Amino acid sequence: MATVCSYLPTILCKFPSISDGSIRVVRKFIDDGFKSFVRAWGDVIDTVMQPLQWFLNTLEGIFTGSPWPIILIAMVAIVYYGSRDLKIVIGTVLSMAAIGAVGLWNDTMITLAMVTVCTLISIIVGIPIGIAMARSNRTQAVVNPILDVMQTMPSFVYLIPVVMIFGIGKVPGLIAVVIYAVPPMIRLTNLGIRLVDKEVLEAADAFGSSQLQRLKNVQIPLALPTIMAGINQTIMMSLAMVVIASMIGVGGLGRNVLQAINNQFFTVGFLNGFALVAIAIIFDRTSQAYGKRLQKHSEVIHG
Repeated sequence: MATVCSYLPTILCKFPSISDGSIRVVRKFIDDGFKSFVRAWGDVIDTVMQPLQWFLNTLEGIFTGSPWPIILIAMVAIVYYGSRDLKIVIGTVLSMAAIGAVGLWNDTMITLAMVTVCTLISIIVGIPIGIAMARSNRTQAVVNPILDVMQTMPSFVYLIPVVMIFGIGKVPGLIAVVIYAVPPMIRLTNLGIRLVDKEVLEAADAFGSSQLQRLKNVQIPLALPTIMAGINQTIMMSLAMVVIASMIGVGGLGRNVLQAINNQFFTVGFLNGFALVAIAIIFDRTSQAYGKRLQKHSEVIHG
């Protein structure tokens, strides 16, 4: 059957492309260069990341080695402090009780440790970058495309360079999760600071505040609700990435889901998925409630 291309020159129907040989040469050059970098600096990078490994292992040991009533009481206290909502507290108790009843308590604690460390690192890295973006349009113009790539790049792609540098284990998974989860923290920190009322900033300047004092006493407190939204999104994305990171050695609920997929165990996958959803809902409701409280508090101060 004749097509339109049958009557047109080949160049109009077949997009001109670089030859396969040229692409192979460039690809080999890049891959060899990256491998050389890993061989030359791999030990140094491992040494720099050793404290991160220690911190993750310590936190995981605390979560998994402590009696479950202590962990549950601590979770309830944190949830109540953040939300001040008995419904959320009761939901937390029931969800964690259900997780423990189906034998997933230990795996849930491993996942909680991973998400906690990932969130802390994202906050430590994301807030300063977000502040720098808010203070400089040029910095924002440079960082925004990088964040776009980090958010749109398929998450599996992150695993390739991370595994090449660090191998298989918890720290590579941790780094992959942070790369995936940190963009919302950066973006919403930048947005929150930029949305601070200019009249408030002018008043701070009128009282003789330095840039550091204005940032510490005015901009960050008023931007906290938006920053909390960034923390919320970072936690959600960390939980979503945990399953994919299980492919390179991250344990916990993500590994169980991966095994369920490989072996077609519907019940196992459903139960572990339920545990991940329960944790996500607990974090989401608590952080949202805390953000709303901060919003009301800032409105009172601003008013």
